[in-house]
Amino acid sequence: MIQIRPVSDLRNKFPEIESMVSEGQPVFLTKNGYGTMVVLSLEQYSSLTDDVEIKLDEADRQAASTNERLSHQTVFANARRSAHAK
Repeated sequence: MIQIRPVSDLRNKFPEIESMVSEGQPVFLTKNGYGTMVVLSLEQYSSLTDDVEIKLDEADRQAASTNERLSHQTVFANARRSAHAK
């Protein structure tokens, strides 16, 4: 179940929020009724960002091995094409 809590709960009910997050549930925090942030465990955050880090490292290695450079229009067009193909 999605956990949506006011941001004040982060201060006032930290152990409860921490327990939910440690059980693998992200907690969505609101301020004045609007979403402001999401609290994740380090493991959840890492699982979301690890692929990005790997791809950036791969891109750095590829860039170091060639003098070819792509314009941002080409890069974004390729990314959009790849995203829509999935």
